[in-house]
Order: sequence, then structure tokens, then C-alpha cells
Amino acid sequence: MVTLAGCGDDGKSDTAKSSASPSPSGSPSAAPPPKIVDGPLPGITAGTKFDEKPTVAKGTGEPSENLAVRTVIAGNGQTVAENDYIQANYLGQIWDTAKVFDNSYDRKTPLVIQLAQGGIIDGWRYGLVGKKAGSRVEMAVPPTWGYGKQGNTQAGIKGTDTLVFVVDIQQTFNAKSSAKGKDVPQTDANLPKVGTNTDGKAPSIEVPKAAAPTKLVANYVIEGDGEEVQADSSVLVQYKGVLWDGGKEFDSTYGRGQLTSFSLQQVVKGWAQGLTGKKVGSRVLIVVPPSLGYGDNPPSGSGIKKDSTLVFSVDILAKM
Repeated sequence: MVTLAGCGDDGKSDTAKSSASPSPSGSPSAAPPPKIVDGPLPGITAGTKFDEKPTVAKGTGEPSENLAVRTVIAGNGQTVAENDYIQANYLGQIWDTAKVFDNSYDRKTPLVIQLAQGGIIDGWRYGLVGKKAGSRVEMAVPPTWGYGKQGNTQAGIKGTDTLVFVVDIQQTFNAKSSAKGKDVPQTDANLPKVGTNTDGKAPSIEVPKAAAPTKLVANYVIEGDGEEVQADSSVLVQYKGVLWDGGKEFDSTYGRGQLTSFSLQQVVKGWAQGLTGKKVGSRVLIVVPPSLGYGDNPPSGSGIKKDSTLVFSVDILAKM
């Protein structure tokens, strides 16, 4: 991502962040796809509403050698596909002991993670695909599609443990995701005008024939109603970047057909300052002067000349 990294960004800040939490973060697996069955699964004895912290009974008898998946509450939102990012609350415990090894409900922060090989355990990757946002899903994940024979020492998970998860899927995001909110009037003729389409296609950016601003511009194009992004937040975004001089596009998630995520502590100052305080769900126009962008040291091969003013449209899809 030539447009963002102040000192290098591998586009995997979401995975790096989630690895501090023992439950769904995973590693590449050579296991074949599992057979998915509907049980056995322990009962949910309390916290039975969607997005309410559940209490789950101890597993009885031997768990299935296959991946057991049950939709406890059926949502009616967008269908989850492999390689989507999902936003979800979850609880994980061990089948034999009912020991809870992790949950997001107590942290008051849903997990945002990609259902991609290497970024998440295979039980999630296979068990949640095809489910709809708004659904509560319970899964019993054998070691083969969990942490394998090595287990997860940090979480107290042995290599023989079957794991039980309850997952409340709040939202799902893919390359067609866009901002959601109210259009904000763009009345300054000296600033670029950004398209307000929300069909997942790249918005237009019309750069005026005027002198570039010398200070950072960060204005709502579409104002969402989510929580505000903090200076140390990680975010999931769609974006498009063009040069002020000539309006030529130099980078875009739309062109790659792939969302990207990063920490605001890993990007150029113009992005970090421009997105701080903005609401999730919004589309933001950011005009980055050279002093807050790449100055006289643009990335090699980026098509960005020295001392270029950069113009971005950024859709903040989720806070991670």
C-alpha cells in the first residue's frame, strides 16, 4: 500500500492485533475441509439474546470428530462469504471443562477479522461462511480445525481440546462495501468534490483548478453514525487516492478488489490526523499537503512526485 505506510505496512494490522487474543486468530492449516454436522453442541443456559454474553453448558459425552455448527438465532442481513471481514462478538470455552478462555463481550469491543486462511482458525472460516449478519452461531471445533496438536498454551488449550464458540455476527464486509450515512453538502469550490454513491464502486473525485491547500483538509462527504475513531485505532477501509495536480489515480482498494486495514499509528500523518475523530460508517475527503504526506521522499514506483499534494476518498467501514 504505497499510499498509506509511513514506514511500511503489510496490510495485516487486523491479524496482528487479534493475535493478542487467544481465540479465533489462527495460522495456515494443511487440513482438508471438514464435514459439517449439526451436533452435538452444549446448550446455552443464559444470555440467550443476540449480542448478549452467553453462558454455555459443559459438553456432555464425546464431541464430534467433525465440525459441529448450529444457527441458534437466524439473522436476515448480508450473507458471509470466505475472505469477507466480519464484525462479531464471541465467547470461547473448552468442551470438557466449560472453561471460558476468551470472550469479547467483557471487553465491550467486537472483533473485526477476515475469514481467510492464516488469519483465523479453520473452524471459523468454514463454520461461519453462508451465515447471515444478525445470526448467532454455535460451533464445536475439533483440534484439527482449531489449534491442532500443539494447542494454544497462552489460552490454556491442549492439543486434544475441542473448542465451543458462540458467535454473534454483527456485520460482514467485502470489496463491495461502502459508507452508510447522510450526505454532507460539499460547498467549497476550492476543494475536490467526491461522489456519494454507495454501491461499492469507486467514487469520483473532481479536483478543482485551484491552488492546493497548504493545511490538512478532512471533511465528511457522507457522515455515518458509528463510534469515533481514536488516534490509536485500527480501521477497515475502502479508499481511492488521486494527485491534486492532474487528478490522476495512483492507488485504490476498489481497483484491487480488496479491503485493507491498518493502525492509524502506522500511516502518514495526514491520514492519522484526518481520520481521528471521524465516525465509523463515514466517507471522508482528505487532502494531504506534502508536509503531512511523503514530502520529498515519495515511495518508489508510486507515480507520486516529490512535494505532491494527495487527495483521498476514505470509507471507514469498521473500527478494529
